[in-house]
This record gives sequence, structure tokens and C-alpha cells, in this order.
Amino acid sequence: MTVHRAIGSSRPRAEAKVFVEGRGCYLDDVQVGKVLHVAFLRSPHAKAGIASIRTEAAAAAEGVTGVYTAADLAPVCRGWETSQTYPGFLLRTQTALASSEVLYVGQPVVAVLAESRALAEDAIELIEVDWEAQAGAVSLGDALADDAARAHSDLAGNIAYTAQIGDEPNDDPFRTAAVVVEEAFSFHRLTGCSMETRGVIANYLPGDDSLTIHQSHTAPHQLRSLYAMHLGFDEGRIRVVCPHVGGSFGVKIHLYADEIATVAISRLVGRPVKFIADRIESFVSDIHAREQMLTARLALDAEGRLLGWEATSRLAVGPFSTHPGSSVQEGDEALRLALVPYRIPYAHGRLDVVFQNKTMVGQYRGVGHPIAVAIGEYLIDKAAAQLGIEPTELRIRNYVSDDSYPIRTRSGVDLEALSHQKCMARLLELIDLPALRAEHESLRAQGIFRGIGFATFVERTATATASAAHLRKATGQDGITLAIDPSGAVRCAITVTDQGQGTHAVIGQIVTDALGVEADRVRVISGDSQATPYGSGVRASRGTPVGGELALQASRQLREVVLRAAAALLQMQPEALDMRDGVIAPLEGGTPSISLADLAETVYFKAQLLPAGPQVNLSLSMHLGHDWPALVPTNGIQASLVEVDTRTGFVRLLRHWAVDDFGTVVNPLLVSEQVRGGIAQGIGQALYEELVYSEEGQLTNGTFADYLVPAAADLPDIVVEHVETPWPHTALGAKGAGEAGTTGAVGAVFNAVNDAIRPLGAKITELPMTPARMLKALGRL
Repeated sequence: MTVHRAIGSSRPRAEAKVFVEGRGCYLDDVQVGKVLHVAFLRSPHAKAGIASIRTEAAAAAEGVTGVYTAADLAPVCRGWETSQTYPGFLLRTQTALASSEVLYVGQPVVAVLAESRALAEDAIELIEVDWEAQAGAVSLGDALADDAARAHSDLAGNIAYTAQIGDEPNDDPFRTAAVVVEEAFSFHRLTGCSMETRGVIANYLPGDDSLTIHQSHTAPHQLRSLYAMHLGFDEGRIRVVCPHVGGSFGVKIHLYADEIATVAISRLVGRPVKFIADRIESFVSDIHAREQMLTARLALDAEGRLLGWEATSRLAVGPFSTHPGSSVQEGDEALRLALVPYRIPYAHGRLDVVFQNKTMVGQYRGVGHPIAVAIGEYLIDKAAAQLGIEPTELRIRNYVSDDSYPIRTRSGVDLEALSHQKCMARLLELIDLPALRAEHESLRAQGIFRGIGFATFVERTATATASAAHLRKATGQDGITLAIDPSGAVRCAITVTDQGQGTHAVIGQIVTDALGVEADRVRVISGDSQATPYGSGVRASRGTPVGGELALQASRQLREVVLRAAAALLQMQPEALDMRDGVIAPLEGGTPSISLADLAETVYFKAQLLPAGPQVNLSLSMHLGHDWPALVPTNGIQASLVEVDTRTGFVRLLRHWAVDDFGTVVNPLLVSEQVRGGIAQGIGQALYEELVYSEEGQLTNGTFADYLVPAAADLPDIVVEHVETPWPHTALGAKGAGEAGTTGAVGAVFNAVNDAIRPLGAKITELPMTPARMLKALGRL
């Protein structure tokens, strides 16, 4: 019997050719008859009262069929609050359209429905709003000031939530330490920038009281439940379809006010209604991420052993928490995940979550992990420099050994089946570190400053039931229906979705292996609440560890059914048979044999030829509600080689390495490209991406002409290798891989840049590390 012929092999995505040919079906390609288009008048103010809204001229404009305010939607659309994941967080009610006040630039206030998007936008210009502009809390520093303006006028301050993480405060490790290093860090806002923007097409049919929603999203079943809750609608009469999705990166796991308003308007008018955000809208309305100010310190003994660490984070979240879920997670993860690869007897963190009058912060790729890695790994490098120890040696000296797991860290993180030592060993095989160090010293004499930075990390993946409870209407289960049709083709309807990362290809490979059929005979279907069982969808890199395990278990069960049916026809014992490439034959080969297609034809059309007994069912459905730890940890290490031009402040990326442990790697090609894509986004955070706001709360760089993302020419060669330590709680043994690239890249580039400028007595701790900030750090600006 041949095992794992497909699992572990590098195979291109079958649907990739469809996309390359421009034949994908994204949201804007979905055709719905008699569709109307909605556009939104959005707040031009960071904070203002709404004295009055006059819509008569807009309602009378060409092609306009309706103009809607919060009062118009109230009968069919309920307000909401974020869920209580973090007890004590100040809950604020949100509505689809703002009613009496606006709290950030871009907040939707009035919806105009027209026969085209252009006509709706023209009519928006005719709406008159009497704004009562107020002072708001814009920058994080200003929001924390004693005399700060209030993000919410009815609150006494801007602190939305405070938490202590890890051990109780204890100064002993720092008083007795031989070395204490400390630093202050600042991380600025960025956003996901998926190729396809957000959008929704809602079609309410009054005749049968049904609602069909097409939406660019990652979780159709979650959406169905949320819309039922918001609209007071029977969930069983809602269908949600997520067609091809042009990227998410966390942006599309949320539900937004403008999307809820669009669906509510369709219910009011009984017509299809379409909204697709333009790029300018996306910059001010998609979730933002990463805005934090942190201080941290690390204590070590004279031998470089870690004694303890402390950190404080101030996290800016906007005026509300994201929906569903919680904005708090960004700061919580940043503190919990820092320095978890290391043996450390004391860890304490304090988190202050701050309201402000800017767009809400949500779960962007990595969710706090890149910040955790950046600050922790920076302190490791700073301590190494002070102790005169090679930074890689200091890491090796303090790693939790690969044979010491499972453990629970001082910050409360459960870790198991990790391999920091193996990953570092493999990385050092790829890099001639002594030669690089010698070259850098030689180049400095010529005025060329190069540096190499390392970042060891842990990524928590595959959110399960226990940790998904805070996502309202988000189950931790996933479901699958696996069926063999009369031709022997296999249809796999599964709840984990594909946003371009190759989920369908991976699930297909697993079914191919576990069932024993040819790859081109398996079709994977997802993204339709009417065609798949109820399930979570994709978030937190759960596609392969959860969806893959589900596909493996279901395929094995269906294989047993097939072998029993074939054994009855061939007059053999099931355990004496094997199925390979869709042919069922004796294990040792030879005859008798039967193809899966012939068996399926017999089952469906010639049942009288089957022996008497229970009916053969060539389909099954199952759910996976796993009982392993709530989050599946994965780990790795990255290294970045850079050159800093000390005259201009520009950073040139020369090479990047990544060694990761994702457990069982089903498709090395797809996983490696996921890592490279994540590294590109991490490089963006480290060097380029920043949402710049004025003092009045206006976004000043809301186009790709001004908001910089790394282009292909900006990226170095990226070497990706894998170590495999299977996750012991599943048969597949896979861990999540989607966010590891981003998680490690920020810290690796951050440390490389500081390694390059440290001989000049300089440091930079504000990200992104723009040329202007670099020149300032070098004392040249």
C-alpha cells in the first residue's frame, strides 16, 4: 500500500490557471438582475455631532431610488456591541449608520441607493449635513494625556480596558540582575490592502421571504448567523455565498457597518443591492492594525541567562471594538507571545486599551504576534551586544529545549511540539555567519553599513472552540460532506474557504491520498452556506490543521465504505484490498479488481448485483469539534540581511531566510509561497506601511500613490526551509502556516537594521523605519 503520495508533494493549484487567464469569479463578476447600487456619505470629521441631515435634493436626483439614514434602517436593523471576551472592556453600541454623532473619519452616515454607483455618488454631493465639529482624541499620545479630549463625550477618559498578564509585578529579577536592558517602542497604523476590496450584494425576495447574500468574506456560515441576528431574520432563509476572494489578511473576517446597511436596504426595498468599496473608502473603513506604544525591559545574569522581563503596551483601537471579536486581542497577543521561545522564570505585562477617534483596529495578519517578536527579539540582541555574546548563541543558550514540551509559559501560553533548536541549527547551516560578520566589519571601513538580524517566534494558529467563543456567532467546528458520484468522481464540500492561499489544493491532496483516487477526480467546494455543512470558515491559519484533519478523517471513513462494498462484489475480505488511483485491487496486486467508477455505477444503478445487507452509501457528512488545545502553536526563525545607506536613510534588503516548523507539510510549494507572501507583508510593516493622520484626524495618505507597500523589486531573495514536528493531537499532524511569514519578518528586519547602525552608536525603535526616521536616528535630520 502506498501512503502519502500526494501529501508532502509540491503541486500547483489546479485553479491557478483560471485566475491567470482572468476567468475567476470575484464579487464584482457576480451577475444579479435588476441590481441597485448603494454609496455612502461618510463622516469628514474625526468627531462631530449631527444636528440635522437634509436629503430632499439627493432623493430627487437622477437615478436615485432611495436615501436612508439611521432612522430609516432602525426598524429592520439592530445595533450591536462587541462580545465580552475580555471582561471589563467598555462596550459601546454601534449602528449601521451613525445617528446623532460621528466618531471617526469614514464612518457611514447616509446611504444613497441609485441605478448606478456613479449616480449614487453624484447624489451624495447634494446631501446637506449640519455638523457640530468637536475636539477628538486622535493620536495615541494625545488620547493618553491627562487633559486629552474624549473619544466618547460621555466617558470620563479614554481608557477602554486594562489588564495584567503573567506574574504579579516583582522587581527582584531586575535588582539582582547583572544586566538589564530596556527600550521604548512605537508601532504605527497600517491596513490589509487586499487586491480585491470589501463588498456585498444582497438580494431579498419578498415573495418567498428569502435573502441571498454574495460577499467577499472568509466565513459564509458566520455571516449568515450574524445577518440573522442583526436583521431579526430567520437564519434558515438566508443563503451566503463567498465567491472567489481576492485576499483577506484578516480584513474580511469582520463584518462592517456599511455591509450591514447594504443588506438592510435590500430587505427594505425588495431588490438586489450592491456595494463594493473603492480603494479610498477601504483605507478609511477597513480595519486597521498595530498602533501601539510599548516599553519593555529584560533582566539577565552574567552568563546571559534570562531572569525576567516586563512590558507595558498602550493599544489604540478606535472608538469601538471590531465586530465580531475584539480589538483587544492585538495588544493581548503582543504581550503574551513576547519571548515565549525562551526559558524565563518571570514575565509580567500590563495592557491599556485606548479609545480614539480613528478607524477601528482589528485582526490583521499575525494579530499582535509581529510586535511581540519585534520587541522581545530586539531586547535579546541589545542584551547580546551589552554582554559581548553572539546573538544566535544567546538565543541558543536560553531556548526551551525541543524535548521539554509541553509547557505553559509565565504569560499563560500553552506550547507543545516545537523545535527552536532544530530550526536554529538548520538556519546556521544556510548562513555562513562568521564570514558575514567579517565582511560587515570590512565594509564598515569603506563606509558601507550592513547588518544581519534574527527573530525566533511562536505563532498561535487554528483557533478552536474555546478561544473562538468571543467571536459572536463563530463556531469552532468545521464540517465536510464527501460524496462519490456515479462516474467515480469525488465531491468534497467543506467549510474551510480559500482566499488565494491554496486551501482547495491542500484539501484535494489530502482527499486524494486518504481515499486513494486520482487528483483530477477530486473537486473541492466551499464558500456557500447552502452547499456546505455549518462551520467556521477560515481564520487564524486553521485551513490545513483543522480542515485538513477533517478531510483526512472523512476520506478514511469513506474509503472503508468503498472497500467493504468492493469486497462484497469481489468476494474478498476488505482488509485484503487496497485502492490506488481509483482502482480497487488486492494488496499484493493482481486480480480480481474493480474501478471506483464501476463500483459507483453498480451502487447507484445496479444495486441488485450487490449482496444482501445494509445499503451502501457513497457519501458521508461529519464535523470536527476538536478537543486538542485551543490554539495550535507553530514556530520558526527568520534572518534578514540589509544594507543601510547612511546618507539617504534608505534600507536595501539583500537576503532573507526562514526556517519554520508547520508540522506535517502537505504541499511544500504552497506553504513556502505563503511564507514568502507573509514576509513581504512583514517587510511592509518594518519599512514602508503607515497610515498617516493629521492632528484633526484626517487620513493624509489614503491612496497607493502615498501609502507605500513593497513591490516585487523591493524584495530580496527569500530562502524558505521546513522542519517537521507533527502536531501530536491529530492524525494529519499539520499546524497553521498562514501568518508565520509576517510574524517573524518584522523582527528580523528590525534587528538587521539596528545591527547595521549599532556601530555608529545609533538605534531606531519606531516602525516603519522610514528614511526620515533613519536619518533622525543617525543624527542627520
